[in-house]
Amino acid sequence: MFDSGQNWELFGYDMRQLGRHFVAAWRDLLWAYDSPVRTHLDEPVRLQTERGARVYHAGRETDAVKADCNAVLLPEEEVLVRRLRLPLAVEADLESAIALEVAANSPFATADTGHGWYISGRTDDTLQLDLVIVSLSAAMAFIGQHYDSHDAHAQEAWVEVDGNMVVIRGFGEGARERCYRRRLIRVGAMVAVAALLLLTLAGVGAGFKKLELGRVEGLANVVQREAADASRMRAMLGSANETVGAVNDIVARYPNAHHELARLTEILGDSAYVERLSVGAQEIDLRGRASDAAAVMEMLTEQADYSGVIAASPIRKIPGTSVEQFHLKIQLRGQAS
Repeated sequence: MFDSGQNWELFGYDMRQLGRHFVAAWRDLLWAYDSPVRTHLDEPVRLQTERGARVYHAGRETDAVKADCNAVLLPEEEVLVRRLRLPLAVEADLESAIALEVAANSPFATADTGHGWYISGRTDDTLQLDLVIVSLSAAMAFIGQHYDSHDAHAQEAWVEVDGNMVVIRGFGEGARERCYRRRLIRVGAMVAVAALLLLTLAGVGAGFKKLELGRVEGLANVVQREAADASRMRAMLGSANETVGAVNDIVARYPNAHHELARLTEILGDSAYVERLSVGAQEIDLRGRASDAAAVMEMLTEQADYSGVIAASPIRKIPGTSVEQFHLKIQLRGQAS
């Protein structure tokens, strides 16, 4: 249970009455005569006065000529008007508060009392309204005498207070209420269908976006795989280029053994033969035999491709033959350190 000493107010509202405030707010939004919803959806009313007929819509005179609902204007002498100032907090229980005011101020019998009200202003803490009280029997006598109508529900009964039209309850306002209710339900259904269509379109759009996202993600995965393959191939190509560069560097730094052998073969001809050939980065190590090793050494020294030829060991004659054995170091031109 709530402790009466506790403070349950928030921004001036009693939080224990939050549900009633919520219901009252929706009731005022949909059913109050000055609500923006009713202003647009309410039925036009043909008001009979002593000066002729006029058409009203949402309590204001309009140029419309067709109206299915009828009302009569009661004269000032047939009504009792009271201006009330009530605390703003009673707005959630306005019907009960007005019922108490009517019971306290009506000079007529309870069964013969009709009333209506109009909220004429409000401040931060008060609510100002005009309360109208009439005698149902006296009002019907006036209507029968001036408009030849004896059915209380055949027309509405209105009272004008300071330029504002106040509807008296207990007459034919139920017909307009039913028309407004049907129109409100119809418009509400249309809004619900429109909202459902919007949600459906949003859902369909989201579905297509999801499919498109899946396709884009799949494409992104393919591109990533292809990019990974391309990166791997680029790395392999870079490694191959490095290998080729290293090979080219080795080829540039070290002579071609086959080339050198072919050149020596061409230079020496049949006068000598090679026993062993070793081609290095800077020199050629040559071992062989010839009938005149000194002539071979001189012949090699005269070659422009060789910068120098030295004997690595003395020339010696092989015993029992006319052949000499030689061991030469041939320095390659451009390779000297």
